Amino acid sequence: MAFSNHLTLHKTTIARTIAAAFVLSLAAPLMRADDQESRPVLVVGVTVEGLSTDYLELLRDKFGNDGLNRLLNNAVTITDLDFGTPLDPAAAATIIHTGSAPTVNGVAAATAYNTDLRRSFSTFLTDPNSDVPANYSPARILSTTISDELRIDGGGMGEVHSIAPDVALAIPGAGHAANTAHWISDTDGNWVTSKAYPDSPALIQNQNRTRSVASVLDTLGWTPSISVTSYPDLPAFRRAYPFSIRFGRGETNRYRMFKSAPVVNQVVTDLAIEYLRTLSLGKHEAPDMLSLAYTVSPYPYGRDNDYKLETMDGYLRLDRDIARLMKAIDENGPGMDRTLLFVAGTPPTPRTRRDDEKWALPGGEFHVKRAISLLNLYLIQKFGNGEWITGYHNGYFYINPTLVANLEIDPAVVRKETAAFLRRMSGVAYAYTIDEVTSRDIHDNSEAVCRNTRLDSSGDVLVTVAPGWQIVDETTASTPLPLVERMASSTSPAFIMAPGIVPQRITTPVDARVLAPTVTGLMRIRAPSGSSLAPLRL
Repeated sequence: MAFSNHLTLHKTTIARTIAAAFVLSLAAPLMRADDQESRPVLVVGVTVEGLSTDYLELLRDKFGNDGLNRLLNNAVTITDLDFGTPLDPAAAATIIHTGSAPTVNGVAAATAYNTDLRRSFSTFLTDPNSDVPANYSPARILSTTISDELRIDGGGMGEVHSIAPDVALAIPGAGHAANTAHWISDTDGNWVTSKAYPDSPALIQNQNRTRSVASVLDTLGWTPSISVTSYPDLPAFRRAYPFSIRFGRGETNRYRMFKSAPVVNQVVTDLAIEYLRTLSLGKHEAPDMLSLAYTVSPYPYGRDNDYKLETMDGYLRLDRDIARLMKAIDENGPGMDRTLLFVAGTPPTPRTRRDDEKWALPGGEFHVKRAISLLNLYLIQKFGNGEWITGYHNGYFYINPTLVANLEIDPAVVRKETAAFLRRMSGVAYAYTIDEVTSRDIHDNSEAVCRNTRLDSSGDVLVTVAPGWQIVDETTASTPLPLVERMASSTSPAFIMAPGIVPQRITTPVDARVLAPTVTGLMRIRAPSGSSLAPLRL
């Protein structure tokens, strides 16, 4: 009897579903006509590395009317887009474009650690042994993106293009289905791409041939763009010693240095304007999308520990680039009245240069190589001979799984002993096993830490050093810049401008995963496949 009732209910549900589908099919032509007339024909998504609400407010009266002030006055402003925990720009950008956290979208950081090779490599590199542009791929992104859903909705009739200084921001903006994704090579300064995006436009070859970064970098410098006395809240000694930065041939990392400086935004904008001028974006049979990435992060290669002047100048330059971009949309694109523009920052890095020793501030150096040696000695005494710790990367220590299996020891026990030993080391604020992270058995913000952790790329024990301490990793071939840790919030501002959207200011923190479904909702298309939060109702 129960089965019969269930079958009747099931048939009724099917009948109602078919009826609803029939009604929707009748309404579909009207909906498509409405879409063509009212919804935006171009989406422009801008990710700004290190964007801060504090600097926007500080410099607001220094901005022009057509750039950042146009956003502040006419867009929906989210003052605190919350990413949960400190993340690097690649992981934060992937959250922005997928609407999901790393545990779902697959990207927890720009780099991952290969336990077999015992070294790190780009998360987006398909072959760790062949670091060439062609081998970069969006395969590690396990969710669809805004750009994917837009391209699918248009049946491939719309175009998606992504431009960024670095591959780690170009690929999240492009997603899986983009026509093109381009970034600046660390080797020769040319615009490069991957075989995952085969439709490189002819203008890229022309750009590399006639106006490449390499051809202008010898003469291109970075100095304050306005009088030094006009920058607010600037210490007297910085007014006396303004910066002058060059990217000459004598600099070993000249292209990386250039990509870390806000002057790179001008090059990105120049190329974006060429795309708008020559590729008919916003004028196809379905909506198009252009993804861009800028930076206003503190310049890491400066000689001075105080980089406030350089950072403020970066915001003034960003203002001009945003203004140029919107002007190009009006002149060469469909116009801002038919464009959805969203600008989202990634959280500023909590790491800074060490302050002068004369201030006698608390701090020190946590040496990874020494910690591994001491850990190995301790675990040998505890469990037996062998190489117990095989590596360190991005805060995680990696335990040798083969040795643990051969000695038939519970790996959770080894992780627990490792964490307990690390907690007793100088400079260590916290040490948690991956078991504690996934079970949310940690000091605070446990939910955010858990969702921003990927088990397939994390190690066995996570270490956080105390504020003012520097992690010195001698195990890596590269020599990262000496930066000390600081505690900081993981928020950044965001803006949304679209036809019919009333300007408003949202000052309560908004989960960063909400941005993607909000954008797709305004475009009346599906949210990305990993997105589970409701959009903002604008």
